Amino acid sequence: MSAVTSQNETRRFYLKEDLLASFVVFLVALPLSLGLALVAGYPFEKAAAVGLISGAIGGVVVGFFSGCALQVSGAANGAAVTVAAFASELGFEALGLIVMLAGVIQLAGGALRLGPVFRAVSPALIQGMLAGIGILIFASQFHVMVDDTPPGTGKEFGGVINLWSISDAVLKGFTVDAHRPAALIGLVTIGLIVLWNDRAPRMLKMVPAPLVGVGVATFIAWRFGFDVKYVPAPDRLIDAISFPDTASFARVSEGAIWIAALTLAFVSGAESLLTATAVDAMQRHTPRTRYNKELIAQGVGNFLCGAIGVLPVSGVIVRSSANVMAGARTRLSTMLHGVWILLFITMLPDVLRMIPVASLAAVLVYAGAKLIKLGFLRNLWQQDRAEAGIYAVTLGMVVATDVLTGIAVGVGLALARLLYTFSTLEISVEEDKESGKTEINLRGAATFIRLPQLASALEALSPDAHIQVHLHDLNYIDHACLDLLLNWHQQHQSAGGELTIDWDELHGLFQQKAWGDGNGVARMAAT
Repeated sequence: MSAVTSQNETRRFYLKEDLLASFVVFLVALPLSLGLALVAGYPFEKAAAVGLISGAIGGVVVGFFSGCALQVSGAANGAAVTVAAFASELGFEALGLIVMLAGVIQLAGGALRLGPVFRAVSPALIQGMLAGIGILIFASQFHVMVDDTPPGTGKEFGGVINLWSISDAVLKGFTVDAHRPAALIGLVTIGLIVLWNDRAPRMLKMVPAPLVGVGVATFIAWRFGFDVKYVPAPDRLIDAISFPDTASFARVSEGAIWIAALTLAFVSGAESLLTATAVDAMQRHTPRTRYNKELIAQGVGNFLCGAIGVLPVSGVIVRSSANVMAGARTRLSTMLHGVWILLFITMLPDVLRMIPVASLAAVLVYAGAKLIKLGFLRNLWQQDRAEAGIYAVTLGMVVATDVLTGIAVGVGLALARLLYTFSTLEISVEEDKESGKTEINLRGAATFIRLPQLASALEALSPDAHIQVHLHDLNYIDHACLDLLLNWHQQHQSAGGELTIDWDELHGLFQQKAWGDGNGVARMAAT
C-alpha cells in the first residue's frame, strides 16, 4: 500500500468520524442555544434563532481559526448571564457594541500573547469545574425535559434551586397531564441513548446514540400528536438579526460600555481557554491548544456576533465534551456542526419545529450526568486529599454561584496550598551518641522563609559533631538555604566538626521527579 493511498484512507476515516460527531454536537447545541438565549433575556420566539446564529458563528468561524481543534464554541453560561446583566443596566440596543468591543479586546489579548496564562490550572480544579457544570446542566435541563421552566432561572443560587426542586419535576412528570407527554419523550430519549450505547449492533455503532434517541422521540411525538413544546424557528433568519445603529456607536465613549466590554471579554476568554484546557485533558488525538490563537479566534467570532446583534460566543464544555466523546478527530466536526445549524435555520425550519424541546433537554441531562465523574474524586481522595478538597470546593461553588466564581475560589485554594507547600520545612535530627554521628533529614521546601528555622537547627548541634545532611525528601531548595548550608559547612569544619552533604541525592531527586514518575516536576535551584 502506497503512502498516498494510506493517507487518503486516513482522511476518509476521519471524515466519517467528524461527520457523525458533528451531528451529535448539533443536537446538543439546539437546546443550549435556546436555553441560553432565554437566560440572556431574549423572548422565546426569537431565542432559538439568536442562539443558533451564535452557534453557527462559533462553529464555522471560530472553529476555522481555533487554536483547539476539538473545542466547540457558541453561547455559554457565563457570557449569557453577563449579557443579561448588561441588557438590564445599559439596554439591549447597547449589546451589539459591547460584544464587538469585547471581540476587539480579545484580539488584542491574543496579539499580546496573554492566552497561556490560563494553562496554569490544577487538574483537580478543571475536573471540579466540569462536574459542577455537569450538575448545573443536569439540574436545569431536567425541568426543561418535562416542559417546565427551571425555577432557579435568573435567581441567586439558581443552580441549587434547580437541583433541590428536581423532585418537583419528577412529580409533575408523573402526575400532571400537561407535563406527562414531555416526561415520556425525555425518558424515551435517554433510554434509547443508553440502550444504543450498550446494545447497538456493531455495524450500526457509527450512528450516534443521541441522533437515534432524538429521531425516535420526534417520530413518537409526531405520530401520536403529543401536546409538547417544540423548537421555535423563525420564518426569516433576518428577523433575528439586529445591526448596531448610529445611536449605539455614539455611546462608544461611555465608560460603562468599556467596563462591560472588558468584563465580557474576560468572562468569555476565561471560559474558552479553561474549556480548551479541559478538552486537552480529555483527548490525545490532536495537538495541544495554542492559547493565543484560540483567544484571537474567539475575538473574531465575538466581533461578528456583535456586528449582527446576537449572543457572544465562547468555548462550551458540554458541546466540546460531546464532540470528543462522539469520536471527533479534527476541527471539521466543529465547523460542520455550524454548517448544519445554518442549513436547518435557513432551509429546513419546519424540520426544526418538529423536534420536541424535551427530547433535546434529555440529551443534555445525559451529557451533564456524564460530566460528573465521581471515580475521579475517589481516586484523588486516595492520592492527595488536599487536591480532593480543591475539587469538591470548586464543584460546590460552581453549583452554588456561577462558573467563574467557582474557578476563582478553586484557583485561590490552589494558590494557598502552593504557598503552604513552599513554606513548609520539616527538620528531623537523629543523634547516635555511641558513634558520634548525627543525621539531619530535610523534608518539604527549603526556602528563605524557613532560613531561621534551618539555621537554628544547625546551630543547636555540637561543634565537633559528625553530621550527615540528607536532601532526598526535599521538593525544593532555593539559593538562600544552599548558601547557608555551604557557609555553615565551612564554619563547622573550622571548629573541628565534620559535615557531609550528599549533593548526588539532590541531583538524583531532580532527575527522578522531572523525568521518571510523571507525577510532577520538582524544581531544584542548585549552585
